[in-house]
Amino acid sequence: MREAVFRIRDLSKVYRTGNVEVKALRGVDADLFHGELTVMLGPSGSGKSTFLNILGGLDTATAGEVRYRDHDLSSASDRDLTRYRRDHVGFVFQFYNLIPSLTAKENVALVTEIARNAMPPEEALELVGLKERMGHFPAQLSGGEQQRVAIARAVAKRPEVMLCDEPTGALDSKTGILVLEALTATNRELGTTTAIITHNATIGSIADRVFHFSDGRITDVLENETRLSPSDVDW
Repeated sequence: MREAVFRIRDLSKVYRTGNVEVKALRGVDADLFHGELTVMLGPSGSGKSTFLNILGGLDTATAGEVRYRDHDLSSASDRDLTRYRRDHVGFVFQFYNLIPSLTAKENVALVTEIARNAMPPEEALELVGLKERMGHFPAQLSGGEQQRVAIARAVAKRPEVMLCDEPTGALDSKTGILVLEALTATNRELGTTTAIITHNATIGSIADRVFHFSDGRITDVLENETRLSPSDVDW
């Protein structure tokens, strides 16, 4: 029986600006399982980024329940959420957020200095195929290489959860494949529960399951019998 890492029940999120209400999530139910890779698909405004941010402790729900193992994220304090993000979650965003004046190795080391049980920066960079580039500065790296440094920075603290918001959104397909290969290698080798947000429906074929979002709801969940390698995806 698969172990549910996340249990989400009747999750709602409402943003208010003056008298205007925007319902970003409308009663979402979902389970995410240990070690699986999921892809979240949907148009802009469908709620998938809000969903991911709540799972990562970057945002809080208006109503409903979110549990990560024995952590009740729904009622957690800001301090508890900070600790949860530090100890359990790795984030990868569309923009790399690297410090220009630091080398690839030094950018990764920023995380390893504060994380418990962190892997050496060299090991994290080797995992994403950048062993020979660790002494380079961001300006000396391609966009795909910078994104892989960001992935190495996230995986260096050995997170149990990896949350990725449009990690290939700013990249061409060839470079995107390299980034997705780094994410699938991390998922496979570290057993990290991984969720990837994307607009690109073809990326769904690399996942164990694909969640379709529309108008603040999960409208469909598809399970792949086999996961394709990123290099085998029909781009």
